[in-house]
Amino acid sequence: MPAPNKHTLSVVVENKFGVLARIATIIAGRGFNIDSLAVGETEDPTTSRMTIVFQGDERTIDQVKKQLNRLVDVITVQDLTKGEFIDRELMLVRVAVTAKSRAEVMDIAQSLKAKVDDVGTRSLVLQIVGDTAKIRSALELLKPYGIQEIVRTGRIAMAREVQPENTKTKATSGV
Repeated sequence: MPAPNKHTLSVVVENKFGVLARIATIIAGRGFNIDSLAVGETEDPTTSRMTIVFQGDERTIDQVKKQLNRLVDVITVQDLTKGEFIDRELMLVRVAVTAKSRAEVMDIAQSLKAKVDDVGTRSLVLQIVGDTAKIRSALELLKPYGIQEIVRTGRIAMAREVQPENTKTKATSGV
């Protein structure tokens, strides 16, 4: 049996009651743990886009996609893992600070292009937006100061525009 890989599915659904539960049931029914799930209205208020990240082998992922496509409320299912895509996550992180460490944490925030959302006497709340690698890196840099609380949105993702090979640039061909 092939090793499981992380997959990012983009699922456009009708914006109706119960759709999220039905989709989660299909994925859970296959024994998958959902690593990340983000849902939001699209440019059309009658539809929502779900970005679902979970692990599985190709055969099982194909079965999940087929089952999702059978649902009446599902409009499209796209495995973004098969091509180039842009992904981002938002994280709020409360970091312990002292009078001595405050400037160091602020310097780290600046290097990460993070926004300082709240300043307290004993902590700072930073807003960090980036891909999974940036979020992980931020946590590693901030860990020595004392992370008190984390809230993450989960990954959102969108396929990149497909361009003819001869017109690709560095800016559009990598994340």
